Amino acid sequence: MVTTPPRADTNSPDTRPARPMSRLLALVRNTWRTLTSMGTALVLLFLLALAAIPGALLPQRSLNETKVAEYLAEHPTLGPWLDRVQAFDVFSSYWFTAIYVLLFISLVGCLTPRLFEHFRSLRATPVAAPRNLSRLPKHHAAEVPGDVDTLAAAVDDRLRGWRRFTRRDGETAEISAEKGYLREFGNIVFHFSLLGLLVAIAAGKLFSYEGNVIVIADGGPGFCTASPAAFDSFRAGNTVDGTSLYPMCLRVNDFDATYLENGQAVGFQANIDYQAGDDLSTDTWRPYLLKVNEPLRVAGDRVYLQGHGYAPTFTVTFPDGQTRTQTLQWRPDDQITFLSSGAMRFDPPGGTYSDERERRRNQIAIQGLFAPTAQLDGVLLSSRFPEMQDPAVAVDIYRGDTGLDTGRPQSVFSLDERMIGQGRLTKMARVNLKAGEDTRLEDGTVVRFDGATPFVNLQVSHDPAQIWVLVFSMTMMAGLLVSLIVRRRRVWVRLAPGPAGTVNVELGGLARTDNSGWGDEFERLTGRLLATVETAPTRTDPTHAAPTEAEKKADHA
Repeated sequence: MVTTPPRADTNSPDTRPARPMSRLLALVRNTWRTLTSMGTALVLLFLLALAAIPGALLPQRSLNETKVAEYLAEHPTLGPWLDRVQAFDVFSSYWFTAIYVLLFISLVGCLTPRLFEHFRSLRATPVAAPRNLSRLPKHHAAEVPGDVDTLAAAVDDRLRGWRRFTRRDGETAEISAEKGYLREFGNIVFHFSLLGLLVAIAAGKLFSYEGNVIVIADGGPGFCTASPAAFDSFRAGNTVDGTSLYPMCLRVNDFDATYLENGQAVGFQANIDYQAGDDLSTDTWRPYLLKVNEPLRVAGDRVYLQGHGYAPTFTVTFPDGQTRTQTLQWRPDDQITFLSSGAMRFDPPGGTYSDERERRRNQIAIQGLFAPTAQLDGVLLSSRFPEMQDPAVAVDIYRGDTGLDTGRPQSVFSLDERMIGQGRLTKMARVNLKAGEDTRLEDGTVVRFDGATPFVNLQVSHDPAQIWVLVFSMTMMAGLLVSLIVRRRRVWVRLAPGPAGTVNVELGGLARTDNSGWGDEFERLTGRLLATVETAPTRTDPTHAAPTEAEKKADHA
C-alpha cells in the first residue's frame, strides 16, 4: 500500500512570505557588497573620468551658450541627439551625477569597514610565531650565554617602537613584534581624503558662482557686483539665485603689459581701486595692484586678471553739429599681434531728425579691424606688435537701421548680416584711419577715430569649498606618500634554554608588503638584538629561499 505524504500548506502565513523576503534580503545584501567593493569603486572612478571627456570635447552651456548654439546649427542631425542626452551640460547631467553619487556611496561603504578593521588590528595582539621559524624568508639562530628571562627583557627593551607581545610556554619565551601600521593608516587617509575632495567639489558646485566682465581701463566707468546682470557672463551654483552676491565695486586706473622684442608677453598688471562692505557707504576706495595669479581677495570673493585687449574710441558728428562718442572693446583675433575686430552702433541725438523713421534710417554703424601697431601691406591693415605704438583702424561705415530698436540681442563684435542683406544698412565708406584722423560722408556726417584704450577681462569667483579642496588634496598626497614609503614587517624571537647556562636564540622576519630592503634591515635588527649581551654565536643559518604558499599556510596554522 502506497501512502502519499501530506503536502505543506502553501497558503500558510508562516511559509509563504518567507521565501520572497529572504530572496529580497539576499539580493539587497549582495548588491550592497558588490557596490561597496574596492573593485567597483575603481570601476566607478574610471567611469567618472570617462564621463568627463565629453565635457572637454564639446562646448558647455555653463561656459559658452553661443558656442553651443553654433554647434547645434553646424550639426543639425547629431546636435539635437547630443542635447537630449545632456552632452552640453555634462557636469550637471543625470548620468554624470549618478556616477558621482554611486562612487561616493561605494567609497563610504568600502572605507568605513576598513577603518574599523584597522582600529581592531591596532588593538589586537601580534600573531604568535610560526612553529618552524627556519622556513621564513629571513632567519637567524645563535647560542648565547645567559638565562631566558634576562634575555627576553633585554630583547623587549630593544624592540621599542614595535608593537610587541611576549608569550611564555614553560621555560621558552616567544616575542612577537610588528611594525608599519602607518602604511595602512596612510592608505585610509588617502581614500578618505579622496572622499572629502568629492564632497568639497560637490559643495562648491552648489554654493559657488563665477562671473566675467570687461572693464575699460584708464578711468573707465568700472562695475559693481550688484546682480548677475552686471557681468558679461555669469555661472551660478545650484543654490545661488544671484540675490546674495557680496557687494563690491572696482575701477581700473591703468593697465600695463610688458613684451619681448618678438611680441611675446612677459607680464601683465593693472592698478585698480575697489570698494567692499562698509567702504560703499563711506565712498572709500582702496588701491590694489592686480597681477596674473595674484588675485584680489575680499570676503571670500576673488578677482582675477584673465586677459586684456583694446577698446577703440570713435566720435560721430552728425550734420547738425551734435556728436556721439563711444568707447567699446574689440575682440583680439590674433593673440600675438592683438589685431582685433569689432563693431559700433551710433543713434543720432534727440532733435537731429524730427521724424522717428528718419532718425532710424540715419543711424551710423562701424565695423572693421583695429591694429595697436599698424602695418599696411598695400591697402590691407595688419599689426606688427601687440603694444599700442601706432594705432590705426580699417573700417566699413554704414548708414541705416542698426537694429538698436528691435529688442533682438546682437553681437557686440559684429553687425547683423541680415540687416545688411535686406538693404536696411548701406555701406557708405571704407577707410583706413590713424588716431586723430576722420572721414566725411556724403550728407556731412563726420566719423573720427580718436584712439584706443586698454581694457581688462576680470573674473569674480566665489567658492566657499575651495580651501577644503586644497586641504583634502594635500592630505591625499601625504597619505599616498606614507603608504608608499612605510613597509609592514613582522619579527619573531624565540628564546629556549640551552646546555650549560646558554640560551638558544632564534629569530625570524617577514615583510608583509614590500620585500625591498627588508634583508638589510633584518640583519641590522638582528645585530642590535644580539648586542644586548655578549654573544657567542655557534651557528648561523643562511637565508632560506622563500617558502611556497602551501608551506606558509602550514607554518601559520
